[in-house]
Amino acid sequence: MGEGANRMPIGVTMGDPGGIGPEVVAKAIAALGSEPQAPLVVFGDAQVLEQQWGDPDGAWVVVLDEGAAAEALGSGARVVVIDVASSGGRAPVEHQPTAESGAASFEYVERAIAACASGPLRLGALCTAPISKTAWHLAGHTEFPGHTEFLAERFGVGDRFAMLFVGPRLRVALVTVHEPLARVRGLITSERVRTTIELIDEACRRLGTPRPRIAVCGFNPHAGEQGLLGDEDESLIRPGIDAARAAGIDASGPFPADTVFLAASNGHYDGVVAMYHDQGLIPVKLLDRDEAVNVTVGLPVPRTSPAHGTAYDIAGSGRADPGSMLASLRLAMRLSGASPGGT
Repeated sequence: MGEGANRMPIGVTMGDPGGIGPEVVAKAIAALGSEPQAPLVVFGDAQVLEQQWGDPDGAWVVVLDEGAAAEALGSGARVVVIDVASSGGRAPVEHQPTAESGAASFEYVERAIAACASGPLRLGALCTAPISKTAWHLAGHTEFPGHTEFLAERFGVGDRFAMLFVGPRLRVALVTVHEPLARVRGLITSERVRTTIELIDEACRRLGTPRPRIAVCGFNPHAGEQGLLGDEDESLIRPGIDAARAAGIDASGPFPADTVFLAASNGHYDGVVAMYHDQGLIPVKLLDRDEAVNVTVGLPVPRTSPAHGTAYDIAGSGRADPGSMLASLRLAMRLSGASPGGT
């Protein structure tokens, strides 16, 4: 394991068994090769990983529980697969959302979270492959729109968390996450804007930027045009920016969303706060594509994930690009040495 021998292991969840998660996990692990790295503990279905994608370097050790995983790591294993499916039932591999695949992928994440909080593994970070929100709902897990909210609830961080996307050109945090557009206006508050600014500022510092410059998007076109196109920018967003500035953060705005991302991609800002999902994700996926990583900030351990979904349409074909998963693993390793309290 080289330089990674004394590092805390990274927990990796396989994602939906019928999506591209198993493929990108296997390909990303293979791509790491001999890079200095932390050991990996994969939570999933060993049969799916091995039958569909094989053991990428002949070094996977398959075990049935966390205790056996800790023993394998202690003996020098670099990649350990906890075969969660052996106890919870194997979901049929169908390249579409099913209740069985939703229950399985939910259980992988549940087990990984528990391994962070207690037990023999002491995971230093989590890296989660894509799940299907529809499959989770079919399995009865309707209280969580996705990974982000599930992790926040299980780790007990209240409302102090945010979704952050990290790529070569952009770092973008969201004030609201998986919400219908009709609800977004009612969820934006000055306090939530301030919290998101604080979280992206903290994350940028941990990523090596000593004094981050944070730009904040407006909510309305032209950031409200001084109230002509809506008052939310002045009444809700600007007070949050002012509060963050009063706390010593270099935050500015609100800026029109149709121009601020270009300025950020050209290096004028170190991070951008967007008000809702598509406002932030369209530029991220346009500019950083397969290199973008989804980071949940505010958790007691770092959590990363690819910035793409299950891609059922190409699952099982061997054509999935592991770039975002590989970037997610590398970033999880980079952040795993962060002090307790979040990334």
